[in-house]
Amino acid sequence: MDRFQMIFQYFQSNSESVTNGICGLLALASVKIYTIFDFNCPCLVKYNMAYGLGIMFIPPVALFLCGLIVNRQFVVMLEEWRRPTGDRRKNPSIIRYMCSSVVQRAMIAPIVWILVTLLDGKCFVCAFSNSIDPEKFPDFAANITTYDALQHFLAKVPCKNDEVMRNNTSRKAVSRYLKCCSQAFGWSLLLILIVMAFLARSLRPCFNHAAFLQTRYWSNYIDLEQKIFEETCCEQTRDFAHKCILHFFDSMQTEIKLRRFNAYTEEKGAKARENIPLSGITSQEQISKFLLSWYNRKPPLDLSQACKQRDDIFALGRQCN
Repeated sequence: MDRFQMIFQYFQSNSESVTNGICGLLALASVKIYTIFDFNCPCLVKYNMAYGLGIMFIPPVALFLCGLIVNRQFVVMLEEWRRPTGDRRKNPSIIRYMCSSVVQRAMIAPIVWILVTLLDGKCFVCAFSNSIDPEKFPDFAANITTYDALQHFLAKVPCKNDEVMRNNTSRKAVSRYLKCCSQAFGWSLLLILIVMAFLARSLRPCFNHAAFLQTRYWSNYIDLEQKIFEETCCEQTRDFAHKCILHFFDSMQTEIKLRRFNAYTEEKGAKARENIPLSGITSQEQISKFLLSWYNRKPPLDLSQACKQRDDIFALGRQCN
């Protein structure tokens, strides 16, 4: 049990690393899904492009949304953006940094999917088979005179087992040409991404690095503050539930303390009440009022006012009582 608790605490304290790992797993999953996906081009004029481009770009949208869902900072960023100003002003640079961090991680799996589809070439051949110029390939469509017949003929290029294309010797050349174009776009996109990543890494120290460090520090602070607040609320909830149950079984209070709540000793309970700022609140309405107060007016990031904030909390607890 202690080992699982240590693992859980590690995941909570290293949410950024865990998010990177999950995004990497999504990227690997996208490759695996594409390899096991049975791609069958419809070979119809009106559906080839829609099907090919749909397979190329619709799954990346789903993967991008999954990347946002698994990233805890996405919710923290939205809460920071939408919260009232209250006693703490909002810093737009922190929100921009968190948004950039979330989007970059969420884009890993979609980019991998698009690169794999371009390097494979099947989707590109299916989508753009009607866009090639038949005159570049001698004897490919020599016997076709009308435009509609030519479009129906070109739509059959991805289907090598079709009766129209089965005996056509130039079909492989057309398919190979489209695959080369697809791979050229894929390698170009990969090169552009690598160059952009290199420039972002190498040019970042040339700008105001101190401002970047400050933004990153406060971004991590907001994330950790939210975690600690949730943990504190869980501790207070457990303490509040404990008190409610003991009050309900008032006649059996001593027996319950000995049999089922022996972990809550007087010393631990006193220590918990000292560390938990919500311990002075004893009703559902008071807890709801306190949580609303936390949301509407978060305390300013000034430790010199810690004593004043503590006095306000105690005053609020006395007022609720």
